[in-house]
Amino acid sequence: MSQANRAIVYTEFGDASVLREVDRVIAEPGPGEIRVRVVISGVNPTDWKQRTGATATSDIPAEGAVPNQDGSGIVDAVGAGVGGFAVGDRVWLMLAAYQRPGSGTAQQYTVVPADRVAPLPDGAGFEAGACVGVPAMTAHRALTVHDSAPARLAPGALDGVSVLVAGGAGAVGNAAIQLATWAGASVVATVSGPEKAALARAAGAGRVVNYREPDAAAQIRDAFGGGVDVIVEVAATHNAELNLSVLRPGGTIAVYADDGSGGPLAVDVRRHMVLNVRYQFVLLYTAGRDALAHGAAAVTAALADGGLRFGADAGVPLHVFPLAETAAAHAAVEAGTVGKVLIRVDQSTTG
Repeated sequence: MSQANRAIVYTEFGDASVLREVDRVIAEPGPGEIRVRVVISGVNPTDWKQRTGATATSDIPAEGAVPNQDGSGIVDAVGAGVGGFAVGDRVWLMLAAYQRPGSGTAQQYTVVPADRVAPLPDGAGFEAGACVGVPAMTAHRALTVHDSAPARLAPGALDGVSVLVAGGAGAVGNAAIQLATWAGASVVATVSGPEKAALARAAGAGRVVNYREPDAAAQIRDAFGGGVDVIVEVAATHNAELNLSVLRPGGTIAVYADDGSGGPLAVDVRRHMVLNVRYQFVLLYTAGRDALAHGAAAVTAALADGGLRFGADAGVPLHVFPLAETAAAHAAVEAGTVGKVLIRVDQSTTG
């Protein structure tokens, strides 16, 4: 292809000011790869943390690294040996830049391995496709690591399971509420105040509890008529006492992040032993191909069914920036903007 590939790159680790817009060569897909014309790029906390170098998984190449793991777009070319995709297919992307610093989604064209591409259902828009990636895949993993859990969520897969989602107004928390509800679980979310409570309710939480209230544990137990089977946890140290107060014997605490509010996690061995508690730590990058494949299939199905929705009415306000303002988009996520930050790479494609 002869036209330029407009992209955002950084050649050194640092704050959002290291991001700059350049023209890059449009790469050809190799065997097992797909080239995607990106319509929307999604920004997550993992993206700015990698940009600062705090969680970088590879060195920055001389030509610069392209940020952002998530996105959506249209298949532009298919490499040898790739089945199931054709030029023109609408798709969503996950982990685009993992160990591939030139393949981030903050560019007009990206080349990624085929197993990081999933079909975007007809009823789902490109914005929704750019929202799912890291948040929904993380939520799916957190909901499928307990005893007797299914490998892949589907309607009815979590019937009879009680799920507590900590931080129900966050991106992963919202996805966990929606996916758990879609799969048939009873869901309670914890939040810090009324504005975030409204977002968790919009996501579909059956009940929302302010974790700062002194009777929060009693409210959670009352909501479930007993204890909790699975806790999707964003602040394990801070919530350790609350979790032990509501967890059923044999319950699982799936930890996908650390908000830094409590320092190292200290485990009271006796209390956890009595409850047969399982701590399961969740990170997509090392979750394994099978877990990612199951997650992608379930997320795609949930999108098609309307089990995953995005926008203010679903508890996920959208904040959309043009490609030229990628630095501002990163700064917004780093500042803790509530909702989902997106970058519209292709201004001409709608839907």
